[in-house]
Amino acid sequence: MRRSPSALFFVALLALFTARQAAAAHHGADLVVTDARIYTADGKHSIATAMAIRGERIVFVGSSEAVRKWIGPNTRVERLAGKLMLPGLFDSHLHPIGVVEMEACDLRNEGKSLAQITEFVRGCIERFQVPEGAWVSVRQWNPSADNSPDALHPTLRAALDLASTRHPIQLLGNDGHHSAFNSAALAHATNASGQVVGYSKATLAGDLAVHRRLVGVDIAGEPNGTVNEDARRPMSPPAVRAQDRAELTTDPGRMTARLNSVGITGFMDAAVPQEALAFYDALEHSGKLTARVALAQYFDPDLELTTDGKPDWDRMVALATAARAKYSHNPLIRADIVKLFADGVLEGNPLATPPTLPEAAAIRPYLQPIFGAGADGRPAVTGYVDTGSPVCSDVRANPTRYESAAAIAEFMKRHGHHPGQCEISSGQLQHDRGVIMEYVRRFHVAGFNVHIHAIGDLPIRTAVDAIEAARAFDGISSQHDALAHIQLVHPDDLARIGRDHLYLAFTYSWILTDPEYDLSVVPFLDHVSGVGAAALHPANGYYEKNAYPVRSLRDAGAILMAGSDAPVESRDPRPFMNMAMAVTRRLPGRPSLNAAESIPLRDAIDAYTIHGARYLNRDQETGSLEVGKSADFILLDRDILRLDREGRADEIAKTQVLKTFFMGREVYSRP
Repeated sequence: MRRSPSALFFVALLALFTARQAAAAHHGADLVVTDARIYTADGKHSIATAMAIRGERIVFVGSSEAVRKWIGPNTRVERLAGKLMLPGLFDSHLHPIGVVEMEACDLRNEGKSLAQITEFVRGCIERFQVPEGAWVSVRQWNPSADNSPDALHPTLRAALDLASTRHPIQLLGNDGHHSAFNSAALAHATNASGQVVGYSKATLAGDLAVHRRLVGVDIAGEPNGTVNEDARRPMSPPAVRAQDRAELTTDPGRMTARLNSVGITGFMDAAVPQEALAFYDALEHSGKLTARVALAQYFDPDLELTTDGKPDWDRMVALATAARAKYSHNPLIRADIVKLFADGVLEGNPLATPPTLPEAAAIRPYLQPIFGAGADGRPAVTGYVDTGSPVCSDVRANPTRYESAAAIAEFMKRHGHHPGQCEISSGQLQHDRGVIMEYVRRFHVAGFNVHIHAIGDLPIRTAVDAIEAARAFDGISSQHDALAHIQLVHPDDLARIGRDHLYLAFTYSWILTDPEYDLSVVPFLDHVSGVGAAALHPANGYYEKNAYPVRSLRDAGAILMAGSDAPVESRDPRPFMNMAMAVTRRLPGRPSLNAAESIPLRDAIDAYTIHGARYLNRDQETGSLEVGKSADFILLDRDILRLDREGRADEIAKTQVLKTFFMGREVYSRP
């Protein structure tokens, strides 16, 4: 049979490659790993037992017998006695500065009563000898754990006032969206003209009314200390993350060392302002950048304005384009992603009077649950306000009639709830819909991948609308557009997300049933009664059926990634806890959150490896253990595939990384 010239060329090329490989094998590899279980994350999900590395690259993947030809006189050989190896992990949504613990006042996500918070903050002021009048910033406050009031500490504001009235104090929520302040801090708030007016019942109805839904109030309508999202800006509290970045610049390698210790060799910094680029330059110049980095550039269209007060699209796109060009030939850093917030968070505050509603925009108005004490003394749902009743209609029509303390007390005695609970609210988008649509269009046309924080059902729908409109405008559907968090998805939007093949950065460790947390979310979406998982998770409830629909989105065609969002909830990126909970959707001993939406462990591993690499356009060089790719891999202390196969997926969460290799070099070894 006559062969074509192209076939002859291929045969010659294969012969040349084989000859070179044989020559390389003759001289030996730098490192041979044998007697292992190697999950390659290749297209066939192959399991190998041996691998050879020369320089920065993998030169062989296969059997322990076949790898012997790569062992030369100077080859380092590691026999792993069956231990499991994975490709280096990609965290596709991370705030890496926050993974490093600083010497600071830090609640470490622990649930505390308001009385305990008072004592803790007072102790911080003494320990750090904070000068009178200086701000006190308390990190990693957990707004969804405890925060129980008492007669002396009825609100967060009261609790922080008892800690100090001579210092403005801010509690920084562990999610980046919630905060709490004392009276001295609230008094700093300025109006649009820059005049100091302070947060009060009067200014929330006047100069600062634009922030009303983001500021919690007490029974009399005065701020109760909780201030979320953009409503924090009028007080100009210290930018703690910028302070931490400046401190870490003296030794930036601490950050990558921490990430390497949990197996992360690639990540996306999920919100990078322009001033943060210098930190990454310092990290690279230090020689301690032992991971591939994608910088999701962050511009706030409500702050980046022209002289006439409109978003300065040209300036934002120009800055992003310049940064992208700066790193275009950098082997480790890229800046071809932009970040946008479509909403904030989905939690309300059941302990406030009236209860604070969730802030994320919703397709249908939030319910107004009435909270009281359950049989065990814990907060429980005892009923619901009929916001369509004549009584509530009158409250909305004549709000001043119900403002005085006497009127409020009389109303609550007669109707069993605060008049403020007659409010009908569907939350709010982070920016006007038109701004979100234009932001995505502008950056899409400029060739950027758009990464959108979207938690509630309406923000998710809006984000998909924006991406689809941008793709229709420029005709490009190949960009790696992504959604982060995706907590509550309306069934009508599942197929759209899949059809668009969007990348989804789930934080799987958030997918669980937790009575304290659930009380801050579910009662505002579904009619429930009582406490505990069974009460708060009715089988046909809107939240139960539509919260974190991971499997359904995967089946529809979306691409699963993994993003810890650390330091949200925990400074530890916890990749193996995330893998475990992708499979179980629960903490040990608790019921699962809609178990039908669980995914196999191999999907969770792929989300952390090849899919993460593919999202960041790194899959040709890393993300799987294949010949020619970078030698980025990790060695584990247990076989998580076997644990899953034996029905012991909970134990995956305890996995420790023994060694991490990046570009052929060992960058972490467990002590």
